[in-house]
Order: sequence, then structure tokens, then C-alpha cells
Amino acid sequence: MERRQRGVSAGLLLLLYQISQVGLQNIPSVTLGVLVLNIFLFLNPLRPLSEVCLSVNEAVHRKNWQRLLLAPFHHADDWHLYYNMISMLWKGIMLERKLKSIWFAYIIAVFSVLIGVVYMVLELLLVIILDDPSYEMNCGVGFSGVLFALKVLNNHYNPGRVSSVFGLPISSKYACWVELVAIHLISPG
Repeated sequence: MERRQRGVSAGLLLLLYQISQVGLQNIPSVTLGVLVLNIFLFLNPLRPLSEVCLSVNEAVHRKNWQRLLLAPFHHADDWHLYYNMISMLWKGIMLERKLKSIWFAYIIAVFSVLIGVVYMVLELLLVIILDDPSYEMNCGVGFSGVLFALKVLNNHYNPGRVSSVFGLPISSKYACWVELVAIHLISPG
């Protein structure tokens, strides 16, 4: 798994444009911090993707637990970063205002690690159920799991809302699942 491109690119420029349209003054501090951290690590990755991606083989068998912390904040390419950070921008604005910054920061920190643990447990279950050890090698990066958890939390705090997914009105209760499928189709892996 290697980054396809780095530096200033179409997805990154579009993301910066969208952030400027919202206005830095309108973005709560933790949400802005998460955006800045992800953009910074995209432009200046700590290590190559193959050394930060999360897999059962690397994290559990080789005891490389730092990947639990690194994988969520690295992205495969500029469009992966764009889709995740646009989603973070809107979810962060809504939830951070409702929950306040300290609590929201705690939730982001917990979800960032917990999603990696859940990912590895699911991969191990696939190894056992399907008797296929190749699932131990699947390696993932990105913030999508955290965003999915935030979407579920947002739906909890704002029940009965209707979201627009590709222009179609969908109950927010189901929109998180539609968004998950859409993200997978747009940016698989």
C-alpha cells in the first residue's frame, strides 16, 4: 500500500476551498485541529503507508501497536483525504457544538483507537469463519471508521432528520449505511 500522490493536488485544493467557504472562525477548535492534523500528515507523513496501515499481522502478530494511533490519521490519496475531511467538517461542526470541545476531543481519541481494535477483531473473525488467513494481511488507513461512528452518534443526538445522499432524501437513521457504501465505492480500501 503506497500513497498514489502527495503534495498539493485537486482533492486537497478542493478541501481547502470548502474549509475557506465555511470560514475558519465557524469551525470549532477540536474539529479544526483534526482537519489540520490530517492535512499535515497527508503532506508530511510520518512513515510510508505500508508502515502505518493497520492489519492483524502487523499490529497483533508483530506487536506493532503504534499503528492503532497512526492509521486513522493517514490517507491513501488526496480524494480519500477530501471525502473524509469534508465529512469530518460537517459532523464535527454539529457534534462539537452539541457536546462541547473537551468531550468531543475525548470521543475522537477513543473512537480513533477503538475503531482500529474493532477492525482487527472483525478481520480475525473473518480468518476464523472463512478459514482464510489472508484477512490477517488486509491493511487499512484513514478516518472513515471514526466518521461512521460519529455519524451514528450524530443520528442519536438528532433523531428523525433527513439527509441528502447524492441528492436523494434518506432518513438519517439509514444515511450512515448509504454513506458507508458510497465511501467504499468511491474510495475502496
